[in-house]
Amino acid sequence: MSGRRGKQSAVKTVFAERRWKPFRFQRDVWREMAEGRSGLLHATTGAGKTLAVALGAWKALADDAEAPPGLCVLWITPMRALAADTAKALNEAFDGLSAHGQRWTVGVRSGDTASAERARQARRPPSVLITTPESLSLMLSRADARDYLGAIRCVVVDEWHELLGNKRGVQTQLALARLKRWRQDLLIWGMSATLGDLEEAKRVLLGPTDAPCGAIVAGGLRKDIVIDTLLPKDSARFPWAGHLGTRMAPQVVAEIEQSATSLVFTNTRSQAEIWYHNLLRARPDWAGLIAVHHGSLARESRDWVEDGLKAGKLKAVVCTSSLDLGVDFLPVERILQVGSPKGVARLLQRAGRSGHAPGRTSRITLVPSHALELVESSAVQQAVREGRIESRRTPNAPLDVLVQHLVTIGLGGGFRPDELLEEIRSTAAYEHLSEENWRWCLDFVSGGGPSLSAYPEYRRCGPGADGVWRVASKQIALRHRLNIGTITADASVLVQYGPAPPGQKLGVVEESFIARLKPGDSFWFSGRLLEFVRLRDLVAYVRPAKARSGAVPRWDGGRMPLSTTLADAMVEQLQRAAEGRYDTPELRAAEKMLRLQARWSHLPTPTTLLAETLKSRDGWHLFLYPFAGRNAHIGMASLIAWRAAQKSASTFSIAVNDYGFELLSADERDWAVTLPELIAPRAIHDLTHETLASLNAAELARRRFRDIAQIAGLVVTTYPGQHKSMRQLQASSSLFYEVFRKFDPENGLLRQAEREVLEDALDIARLADSFERLQNREIVHVALQRCSPLAFPLMVERMRERLSNETLAARIERMISQLERAADKC
Repeated sequence: MSGRRGKQSAVKTVFAERRWKPFRFQRDVWREMAEGRSGLLHATTGAGKTLAVALGAWKALADDAEAPPGLCVLWITPMRALAADTAKALNEAFDGLSAHGQRWTVGVRSGDTASAERARQARRPPSVLITTPESLSLMLSRADARDYLGAIRCVVVDEWHELLGNKRGVQTQLALARLKRWRQDLLIWGMSATLGDLEEAKRVLLGPTDAPCGAIVAGGLRKDIVIDTLLPKDSARFPWAGHLGTRMAPQVVAEIEQSATSLVFTNTRSQAEIWYHNLLRARPDWAGLIAVHHGSLARESRDWVEDGLKAGKLKAVVCTSSLDLGVDFLPVERILQVGSPKGVARLLQRAGRSGHAPGRTSRITLVPSHALELVESSAVQQAVREGRIESRRTPNAPLDVLVQHLVTIGLGGGFRPDELLEEIRSTAAYEHLSEENWRWCLDFVSGGGPSLSAYPEYRRCGPGADGVWRVASKQIALRHRLNIGTITADASVLVQYGPAPPGQKLGVVEESFIARLKPGDSFWFSGRLLEFVRLRDLVAYVRPAKARSGAVPRWDGGRMPLSTTLADAMVEQLQRAAEGRYDTPELRAAEKMLRLQARWSHLPTPTTLLAETLKSRDGWHLFLYPFAGRNAHIGMASLIAWRAAQKSASTFSIAVNDYGFELLSADERDWAVTLPELIAPRAIHDLTHETLASLNAAELARRRFRDIAQIAGLVVTTYPGQHKSMRQLQASSSLFYEVFRKFDPENGLLRQAEREVLEDALDIARLADSFERLQNREIVHVALQRCSPLAFPLMVERMRERLSNETLAARIERMISQLERAADKC
């Protein structure tokens, strides 16, 4: 092989041997990388992004030697499950090239990598190392980090959209900044198929200074995506969340029968267990041919499912976001999405799991869980046709991640504060990091701040005689390395057959769920009906249950808010219905409900704000429909109730969903008169103050602080011979929270908890935008004679909080019967 032309010839030969032809976007990536430019590759799922960047790196960096070059490329993936598939794809690509040029080797480094393999990699590094953000940070904490990682010439970040908008992405930004300091000409390439704002995604990946010089390569391949909806036989005129539910199972079974292999996506792990059970109950002959897959199942179970999918041995798999990302399951022909995807990008990502190869068609079928999701289905298809995809933004200067990073770099050779600050400010997340916050972080890692200065364990990192900050304590070093990362979750309990003898490990459930069980209780997990035997040392021992029914574990974090993009598209669909244009199958299926809503009340449109009022035996109701998503509605409802109470003292009950919210007062309210003032916008500072005043902000911040305390290293979950329960974690973080509030009120982590409540839990930016939008809409007030179709699901949401499932079902049935009779008379 001789130079660039020789490598070009080698790649052409490999493609010719496989009867492939490189796409234009692949050639564009090769050219940009050969010229030393970093960038972002955005192309459809299954188009060949991995091959484009892998071969681009080889062409740009391989030399004339036959022996592997040592660690040359770092390949960052957001999920361990992707590592094995990526390694296989890279090995296949490089094996073909080894006959024509330098041989490159591939290795994987993640939490699943055995210690013997890690030691082997240290002695003889692979040419390409596939890793995760957490494992990269762990490598940066090595004393010889620069020796091991400093020779890296290219970093590839796969599935960049998955990291861009969260703290794992911030962790990745900081790691990239460190690698760039060690090598100024470092190539950085990101890959994704579902990004909205490509310029912003590139800016965050490369850093604000380097981004203008970076390239954006957009794959011009047209990917055929078929999106349709499984229409219910009767969509009902009074919807409520989940009212269709598993009644759609027979139709789902019929759809699965038509394809060789299907994935059935649900939005929560609980729904995955429920749907797997119902499909198996409908088709017992599918035992062994269908499976369930989610992140709480044992690694062995997930591997079995993934291997079965790749081999085409499984008819269907019910799954969650655990199979969202780019694992190649070529046999998958069909995707079914149960319930709303909540966003356009998520729908496209899941659709891409089928037809995962160039030239193949992806197909996704939406399975509505209630009638309003029929309108969502019509909306998301329109948004896809128009290319409207949600944008993602990086978190703004999270101090918990920065504190963790300081200790990591202190372990990895140490740092000088002025030099490191420049490096950190080169990232998009911290480009505006204030001097005050930087000094606070240094004080915190060196002594714990004013409230913890007396405790040696919080003196984690400090300056030596040479001015370099390092970690001196071996105990602190061990504790830090065992807890590196930004992924936090409730404490989990292992579910295992036993106790005598201990048997197969099935996975983990949250401690709070197991705490409610008594010995002999039954529950569904890992597709099995299990009987709880006993809890010992955070292991829930179980055996096969003899009962026919059981509870389903619930995991926190299951509710995703409707995206602004999809919410706007949905209101546009309601506008069509208001104009009498029921011109999609989904709108026609929802026509009875929508026409009744228009007859009894009004249909929301982009230019109107629908406000419904009703007097019932429960009190005076206000139903408002901003279509701003669940999180923003929580803040909006609380704020309007607080403003109303300032004028006239009262107590309100609140219910929210993605479309609107309900305020219920025991006292009579003239909402038609007061509402314009109550929804008036405020300056963002005043809005923030009012929002915090209207909620139990201290309790919300306390809950958020637990995760922040874990990431910052105040509270550790893992230490040799120790494992903290959820109760211990909560108690420890609550103690820190109270100490900081009393003795260190300006503590950076305390302020961060309050900010995250506003920015994440309540979505203050979207809340402010929603109030601004409302000013441009005409308020349409309707005094209802009875509950409208849009108001009904909000009333059900409120009743869920105070009624048992059995009582709630009876109440709903009675209400629907009364409303249906009234509708028939109209």
